[in-house]
Amino acid sequence: MLIKDYYNKEYAEMLADKIIEKYPSLDKEGFVTDIAESVEGKEYTQQMQAIVEVFDRYLPEYPETVKLFGEMLGPKLPSIANQYSDGKWLSPIGKYVEAHCAEYPEHFQLSVKFIKEFTQRHTGEFAMRPLIQAFPKKSMTVLKKWSQEKNVFVRRCASECMRVSLPWAKKMTAAVERFDDYMRILSNLRYDDDKYIRLTVANNLNDLYKYDHEKAQYIVDSWMNDNPTKATLWMIHHGTRSLRKKKNAEEENHDA
Repeated sequence: MLIKDYYNKEYAEMLADKIIEKYPSLDKEGFVTDIAESVEGKEYTQQMQAIVEVFDRYLPEYPETVKLFGEMLGPKLPSIANQYSDGKWLSPIGKYVEAHCAEYPEHFQLSVKFIKEFTQRHTGEFAMRPLIQAFPKKSMTVLKKWSQEKNVFVRRCASECMRVSLPWAKKMTAAVERFDDYMRILSNLRYDDDKYIRLTVANNLNDLYKYDHEKAQYIVDSWMNDNPTKATLWMIHHGTRSLRKKKNAEEENHDA
């Protein structure tokens, strides 16, 4: 099944039943029909936006709805590998928070608390990015704490949400612009043996080399001069893959 085919009338009915458990006044028939009609014939990203608009029509204001969604999340996933399979029912909920969280600065902590829980059931990096963009100082303080959490889902989110060129997201440089904080967060994770943490840190470096070579090289040089572990060396090697590819292409063109 294509991911876009998952969000259909049956999905809407399942989601409505979960909501009604916490919000009995939901107009289930209207909600289900609205989602089914709104997503039909659309691609995934358009479906997510369409469902967010249905949420806006049928659910309370943002603070109340975030609290409602927080009560619906269910058990934490056993592995990051399950984020996109077992957690896909939550994608529109994450998109809702992504769409609205920056509009409610007075509820910054509510949004952050929700995203921290959400990312342990699906993936919270997309929802966190508008907060980084709108409130960089406060957000980076949060991410520094997250980068030292025991929970691997939360540690991964601390890094992944900062990426300059996160796939399926708009380019964002707000995190890198607070470079001391950005480097501290990645440095907190450089010894991590979890493969998903190694990958997200490496992808941060790879993105950064394309955006600001000097800053990326500064991080790498710092780590290389500070007794790098096997995990750190892997992050550096994978994080410089595009740089090596570019150098190889330049050498081939020079020799031609």
